[in-house]
Amino acid sequence: MEDSEIAQRIEAFDAANGGGVGYYTDKGAFHLYLLDTEAPIARLKPVGKGGEVRLGYWSHRRRWEDIGDMGGVILPLGEALEFITNEGTFWTWT
Repeated sequence: MEDSEIAQRIEAFDAANGGGVGYYTDKGAFHLYLLDTEAPIARLKPVGKGGEVRLGYWSHRRRWEDIGDMGGVILPLGEALEFITNEGTFWTWT
């Protein structure tokens, strides 16, 4: 999946859910944040070519960390965005 396609899907998902989320890219990952406060939400790092991403959250250590203890959670982009929407861990700093 190309970066431009990931960006378009993030933007479409945000618009469909009321907006308010921005993103930037850094070191091959997409970092989602709240537009109003610039609070970090999630990091989506593409893995492989199948459209899957590794999820990261902004931890109390003030850095991105993987979800889970066994090397992180890897999901297709659409499922990852849904997971972020429904999981409170991502909204701690918002």
